[in-house]
Amino acid sequence: MIRRRFLQFVAISGAGALAFEARGAGTARTVIYQVKGFTCITCAVGLDTLLSKQKGILSSKSTYPEGKVTVKFEESAITEKAIEGFIAEMGFSVASSTTAG
Repeated sequence: MIRRRFLQFVAISGAGALAFEARGAGTARTVIYQVKGFTCITCAVGLDTLLSKQKGILSSKSTYPEGKVTVKFEESAITEKAIEGFIAEMGFSVASSTTAG
């Protein structure tokens, strides 16, 4: 059920790129998440597409089959917990996270 919902979101969003870059103002942070649950490249592309549409996300780049998701975000607009929650909503689980320089 969750996978079906995720794929519906991807189809609606038009997953056309592996990464999306947006511009914003303020303090940006980058976090690398180890995500479990990617079964194909569509999972990585779709998650990037959906993350990029969230307020405060500047960029997202996911890799399959490694399951690494690198997210650059505005600290004033979104929290790490909110990003992790969104990833979980999409049917994946965050195994760990590290802050990138």
